[in-house]
Amino acid sequence: MEIPKEVKLVIEKLEKAGFEAFVVGGCVRDFLREAEPEDWDVATNAKPEEIQKVFPKSFYENKFLTVTVLTPELQRRGKKKANLLRPGNKNPKLKEIEVTTFRKEAKYTDKRHPDEIKFAKSIEEDLARRDFTINAMAIEVKSQIRIIDPFKGQQDLKNKIIRAVGNPEERFGEDALRMIRAARFATTLGGKEGKLSSSPFAKTREFEIEAETAKAIQKNSALLQVISKERIRDELMKIIMSEKAAEGIELLRKLGLLKYIIPELEEGYKVSQNKHHIYDCYEHSLKSLDYAAKKNFNKYVRLAALLHDIAKPRCKRGEGQDATFYGHETLSAKLAFQILSRLKFSKKDHDKIVKLVRCHLFYYNVGEVGDSSVRRLVLKAGPENMEELLQLRMADRIGSGVPKAEPYKLRHLKYIIEKVSRDPISVKMLKVN
Repeated sequence: MEIPKEVKLVIEKLEKAGFEAFVVGGCVRDFLREAEPEDWDVATNAKPEEIQKVFPKSFYENKFLTVTVLTPELQRRGKKKANLLRPGNKNPKLKEIEVTTFRKEAKYTDKRHPDEIKFAKSIEEDLARRDFTINAMAIEVKSQIRIIDPFKGQQDLKNKIIRAVGNPEERFGEDALRMIRAARFATTLGGKEGKLSSSPFAKTREFEIEAETAKAIQKNSALLQVISKERIRDELMKIIMSEKAAEGIELLRKLGLLKYIIPELEEGYKVSQNKHHIYDCYEHSLKSLDYAAKKNFNKYVRLAALLHDIAKPRCKRGEGQDATFYGHETLSAKLAFQILSRLKFSKKDHDKIVKLVRCHLFYYNVGEVGDSSVRRLVLKAGPENMEELLQLRMADRIGSGVPKAEPYKLRHLKYIIEKVSRDPISVKMLKVN
């Protein structure tokens, strides 16, 4: 893997202007793993106004000393196209490189943002403020690449260890979201890129959180309460959309973080079910999510799989093989709505997921349920949601411990759904005026 020519050009221009410049952050970690970085960041001793003199068509609209530099291709497209690159606009065809002045951060009173940002004198001082050793490396781009690694990040990357830079309690006290990020990195960095890569930093076993770092997370987990729900949601979704989603959720529980994110999910831990299940309520939800993740189902199915039985502990009556959970699908839908609203998911997201949860317990048996009943199901769940509803049923089955996700009757139901979907099931579908 090579550093993109656009990144090299930014560094060359800064160096020609008399400044130091380095590739930094997560892209260095991914570069060493031979995984494609999502973005490329540069750190420099140039001040923001000096960066903008070198790159006149850049943007500086934040208080974190970061200047957004447009690639030459974007600059040729002109200002109108360039405006699409402003924060909040995403376009995969447009590229940007964030250039940030070396900085150090003072006290974090709110556990989220530094009270004051100061200029740092060196790249080493800048790296010292970062969260984990695997993210605290820099690349000097000369005739030969040199890795600047003051905290032994390469060694931790090779050994698959997530370790805080310096004192872990200080790092998590600065920004409590870093605790979820630790779980996210441990969950996601052992993915396909590493398994397919020949890099010595990409062995197949999973990442682990270093013992002192894990202890600090457990001790400080309550700090998560001061973090915005939007930031928590975004990190949570990176875990849920990963191949190891269920393992990531369990890691959050072990670290003491899940109770501050989805406490309702923890209510099912060790709560036994009945003769139709071999797992407890919590494990059933994780097994369902695991299947959805392995099948690469979309976010709606994954979240519905995680939340579809979340009210079972509250609905449980009796013990042992004959325990019942009457009405759990209705209460689970209500709790799912509360959880998704609390985590600031969009209305579209929670409307769709809540509908999947509410309808997940539909009954269908070949020869017993007619076309009219299937039409009512399609009308209740929505024709646009039927594929996801069937995927949720498959995940639910595997989560219950059955060996087959899609038995004959589910395949037959698919056929009937396709059949009745060609018929008008609402006035809107009729060609009348």
